[in-house]
Amino acid sequence: MEIKKVLDESQQYIMETYKRFPVIFIKGRGMRLWSVEGKEYLDFLAGVAVNVLGHCHPKVVVAIQKQAQRLIHISNFYHNEYQIKLAKQLVKNSFVGKVFFSNSGAEANEAAIKLLRRHCNQQGSGERYEIITALNSFHGRTMACISATGQARFQQGFEPLLPGFRHVPFNDMEELKKATTDKTAAVMLEPIQGEGGVKVPSEGYFKEVREHCDKNGLILILDEVQTGIGRTGKLFAYEHFDIEPDIMTLAKGLGGGFPIGATIARDEIAKAFEPGSHASTFGGNPLACATALAVLETVTEDGIILSECQRMGTILKNSLLGLKEQFPNIIVDVRGMGLLLGMELTRECSQVVQACFERGILINCTAQNTLRFCPPMVVKEEDIERLISVLHEILTRLS
Repeated sequence: MEIKKVLDESQQYIMETYKRFPVIFIKGRGMRLWSVEGKEYLDFLAGVAVNVLGHCHPKVVVAIQKQAQRLIHISNFYHNEYQIKLAKQLVKNSFVGKVFFSNSGAEANEAAIKLLRRHCNQQGSGERYEIITALNSFHGRTMACISATGQARFQQGFEPLLPGFRHVPFNDMEELKKATTDKTAAVMLEPIQGEGGVKVPSEGYFKEVREHCDKNGLILILDEVQTGIGRTGKLFAYEHFDIEPDIMTLAKGLGGGFPIGATIARDEIAKAFEPGSHASTFGGNPLACATALAVLETVTEDGIILSECQRMGTILKNSLLGLKEQFPNIIVDVRGMGLLLGMELTRECSQVVQACFERGILINCTAQNTLRFCPPMVVKEEDIERLISVLHEILTRLS
């Protein structure tokens, strides 16, 4: 393969919505990726928190192969067994409700917003339509989702935004209360702000949010697109806070690399969707659901997976904190839960990401100055040791 020719054709034929690294990956196994040139990389990004079981996990691969030979797609005018099985397992492992399937996190959040609006209108409270979201949040790329997102950089050039969203500082209960009016219908938050710099709430924050919603008749929507399916050491991040949402959105890790999104809502809210009110042509097709079911069953039925996520997360976090002690002039903070961790720097961090890439380590930069680490749950101690060694070398040069 003539790599330069392929990269030139990419530039010629594909819209430049990503600043891509000059590499073409052709194979992946577990924590590792291999380029067309044969170079090996350790993947601490996991498709941006997608490949929770690593690349080409045997159970996921077999599920795809078997289902692809049987039935790939049918219309949602008909039932398919894997959609029903997956919905049952999601509800069984979360809270009593019903599921709508889509293809991505943005679609899952879009469905949540539409469901809320329709629910309010059916309840005769259409004047309540506003959703309180957080500054530095990220909820997806549709027009409704970038309007909900609390970061101007995702909104620039797409104005006018959709009305109906109020943004308040994350982890600030007083500001959330001040923003609540007679037009407020819901509060929509990420349990951990991933794109916002891996920001973790203080203890008790989400309990207060839940109590505030209950007191004021508000619906609590949790965007678990990035935190769901074991990423934080529990199947869903809300479990850390001893609460339950009214609506929850999932994607990323749910398919383990295969596109799927899900919106789960309590029964009394879910019934607002009726035949014809919302749809997704490819949402919940047999191949996507069979794949996601294999991922979910692997994570939930093998107790070792989540315990290892917690153990490896602790090792990785402690190792990053060790670097913070050595480089206090460069590292501001280390934060996160499980295998969703961020290391905030005193400077813009793309230089560190580039240096890691050159040394065969894949990470990324979020919120401009925070390195994000979200490796698969199959990460090993020797992988972490390699990452820390590379970071130590790079930070030594920077200091």
